[in-house]
Amino acid sequence: MTLSKQFNILVCPLEWGLGHAGRMIPLVRRLQEKGHNVFIGAGSELQRFFRSELTGVKYIDFRGFSPSYSVQLPQYAALLMRLPVLIFHIIAEHIRLKRIIKDNKIDIVISDNRFGLWNRKIKSIYLTHQVRIPFPEKFRSLEWIGTGFHRFIIKKYSFCFIPDLPGELNLSGRLSHGVNMTLTTRFIGILSRFTDCYPSQHPEKESFPDITIILSGPEPQKGILRQILVGIFKEKELKVVILEGKPGTIEPVTRIGNTISYNHLSSGEMAELLSGSKNIITRSGYTSIMELVSLNRSALLIPTPGQTEQEYLARYLSAKGWFMTVSQRALNLETVLLPPKQFDSVKMVAESRILLEEALDEILK
Repeated sequence: MTLSKQFNILVCPLEWGLGHAGRMIPLVRRLQEKGHNVFIGAGSELQRFFRSELTGVKYIDFRGFSPSYSVQLPQYAALLMRLPVLIFHIIAEHIRLKRIIKDNKIDIVISDNRFGLWNRKIKSIYLTHQVRIPFPEKFRSLEWIGTGFHRFIIKKYSFCFIPDLPGELNLSGRLSHGVNMTLTTRFIGILSRFTDCYPSQHPEKESFPDITIILSGPEPQKGILRQILVGIFKEKELKVVILEGKPGTIEPVTRIGNTISYNHLSSGEMAELLSGSKNIITRSGYTSIMELVSLNRSALLIPTPGQTEQEYLARYLSAKGWFMTVSQRALNLETVLLPPKQFDSVKMVAESRILLEEALDEILK
């Protein structure tokens, strides 16, 4: 009997909060189950997160470009101002990748939205949920420029993986549907680290919080949202839990009144909490949405101001009737306590398992 080859696979997430790292976890777990060696190329913060979730993984200090927010400028303007830095990172990480491949005998590279991690000598996979780069409404006529640039990058890779479903039942909408795709594009289903978690079903719902707040994304907007929500719930007779998204910090839990803050929870603990919480509040980051859908839970989505991708996703999923949304400036006690939506994601999760398996089998031939 011929044994399949054991590959060395390098996985590199974008350094933009924990979302891009979180959706790599189910991918890494499946690759390990298939008997392959996985290397994580990331900065120290993301490495701490991966270490709390994964075992048997090797780590390479390979920090990527870190987009930043601005209090005064919308996100797209802040990114444009840092464009020279981004271009430098693309060139620098592309050059350094050659040495990493040689030193570690890498066979396959999987890059989550890191533009420079392609190599002609081995298979390289680019993972993104937005082939179309959304522009603000007043600049919509120029959207083809960003999409064209992104397609130029994607074509340098062996495959493009889109973490979504290919038909009408999808989460990303126009970000990855209705776009002229390359022949090597594959929809791989939603990716969630909660997919194989099985939260217990507690009948005593009083043990769960009234509100669970998931904080994500870079500062300062992450801290701004926290301050607003803490102010709204201050001195209210509600049990509130805040998930800070800070793995590896010294004080894992803090309590102030009826509010409990967890710097980090394991996948199982977080799945348990979110499954039982009466209401959930989160940014409309794509990974957060995928994780909630995998648990069959809705939430109130608050887009990061000026981040057109999150603003679009919040509108799109709200129009489908799956989630609710409100702008950050419109937050008050009435808007944050809207009754949650109900939907059934069983079919989406089942189809996602099949799509991921097919995509991985193709690249591992």
